[in-house]
Amino acid sequence: MIKQRNIELLAPAKNLECGIAAVDHGADAVYIGAPKFGARAAAVNSLENIAQLVSYAHLYHVRVYVTLNTILQDDELGETEKMIWSLYRIGVDALIIQDMGITRLKLPPIPLHASTQMDNRTIEKVKFLEQVGFRQIVLARELSLTEIHQIHKATSVPLEVFVHGALCVSYSGQCYVSQACFGRSANRGECAQFCRLPFTLTDAEGKVIMRNKHLLSLKDLNQIEQLEQLLDAGVSSLKIEGRLKDVSYVKNVTAAYRQKLDLLFKRRKEYICSSSGICTFDFKPQLNKSFTRGFTHYFLNGRGPGIHSFDTPKSLGEEMGRLKEIRGNYLTVAGVKSFNNGDGACFVDEQGKLQGFRINKVDGNRLYPQEMPKIKPRTTIYRNFDQEFEKVLARKSSDRKISIFVHLKENNYGFSLTLMDEDENSITVVLPHEKELGRTPQVENMKAQLGKLGNTPFYAEQIEVNFSRNWFLPASVLADYRRKATEKLIIARNITYRREIAILNSDPPHYPEKELTYLGNVSNSEAVSFYKEHGVQKVAPAFEKQPLEEAVLMFCKHCIKYSMGWCTVHQKGQLSYKEPFYLQSTDGKRFRLVFDCKNCQMKVLAV
Repeated sequence: MIKQRNIELLAPAKNLECGIAAVDHGADAVYIGAPKFGARAAAVNSLENIAQLVSYAHLYHVRVYVTLNTILQDDELGETEKMIWSLYRIGVDALIIQDMGITRLKLPPIPLHASTQMDNRTIEKVKFLEQVGFRQIVLARELSLTEIHQIHKATSVPLEVFVHGALCVSYSGQCYVSQACFGRSANRGECAQFCRLPFTLTDAEGKVIMRNKHLLSLKDLNQIEQLEQLLDAGVSSLKIEGRLKDVSYVKNVTAAYRQKLDLLFKRRKEYICSSSGICTFDFKPQLNKSFTRGFTHYFLNGRGPGIHSFDTPKSLGEEMGRLKEIRGNYLTVAGVKSFNNGDGACFVDEQGKLQGFRINKVDGNRLYPQEMPKIKPRTTIYRNFDQEFEKVLARKSSDRKISIFVHLKENNYGFSLTLMDEDENSITVVLPHEKELGRTPQVENMKAQLGKLGNTPFYAEQIEVNFSRNWFLPASVLADYRRKATEKLIIARNITYRREIAILNSDPPHYPEKELTYLGNVSNSEAVSFYKEHGVQKVAPAFEKQPLEEAVLMFCKHCIKYSMGWCTVHQKGQLSYKEPFYLQSTDGKRFRLVFDCKNCQMKVLAV
């Protein structure tokens, strides 16, 4: 017998609308911001909206995770505890947290997931979190397939990885530059997007190497062609980034990964979907039609070129062709793809800056812009807003249906109608009704009537009618009992849905380190107590509580020297500039780059 493993497609929700769209387009789980203390301060949700999402999601056995993944101050712990109990009472399936102080609160038996903000990139760290009692671990985005597989072999806890969306250039939870420069802590959900700013790169002698380039901005993650390798490496949860993204992004990206996974499951029977229902879409999902800075596998297959987006931190979209010529009030484009009226287009100009324009009218390969851009022939043109595609996504664009078996049979009092769903929930409705013979054959008509499940969450995979004689039942009677039966089945699914119950380990394991610096992000007394209880002898306060002048502000796997072809380890490159290198922002702030080649990291420090 094949040992099967549940695989979870985990989609983001900025709000209730996005959460419902994620469920409808194939998510097995949805993560959404709590009323407070989530790592996206701009994406908070009321308890009422989260409760509505929970009710809708659980019908399809889709789980709802709530993010509480900021570090907390002492005076916030009481409010956090009350909020966790409220979230538990409305049926939330798990909490995604960063602050270990939460583990010392009086908690309900709700599972805790370790946020990527905990910097989970070693076997020792993941083992520790598993022993504490965390039920799912979100790994660092920088890990390779080999490193993920090694962690999987050494542990038994479900592993979650990001598969799509924006990339932080610093290891998550280890970025302090926003706090240092703007007083806005990334660990408090207020990242100022420092890594998307333009910088001038100079060497030790002040020579300009690059001017006004987005040297810390990365392309977006896209692992849709690597899903099988990720599952084989031991991943159980595939996470789409995007709690600030709009509903069309959620629909398109979730649908694309759902389709890819369903095809994979047909071939690989050891992997199965962890929720219920089958999705059908009214559009063809296309990842390059949603926000993208260009795509990368990042470090999944090891270090390689092309992970950065130096020219722009904005969305390029899909490549459409090249400018052939400008005539009068229109542009002629040579390409195999066609534009639509109202599309948004963009290009990188001669200064390396992204420029955009709106297309009023399209006539074949002629584009009539709203305002003529300054663009040179042979320039590559991209479409970053597809008017027709967005129109499709603006309306209902999918259906998610749970398969049921329908059985109508006779009994001593009349008839009975039984519905059993794909999760083996079964209900029966009795139809007391006088038996009357039909004048014409009735079975096929009855099957057609019973199969009219309309706006219910069900579709009839099989319908059986077992009568000893050609009994007649009016269509109105069948419709009424079909409606009653589906209502009862929905109630049954809600009753039989089982949340995971989890309690933290009372026998504390030892933390892998004896001393925690500011990198431990400890900002409250309960977190201090947690680490000391787990064998840490010295705990430094978080950077937000006690800034350090000489602190490393960013720890990056992305390396500017490698991007320029100067890496002496991987490329045997020749360096023609004198180190150290410096980054200078447009407002005059300067930062020194330290290249830790032994650990293959680039560090950013304030000057």
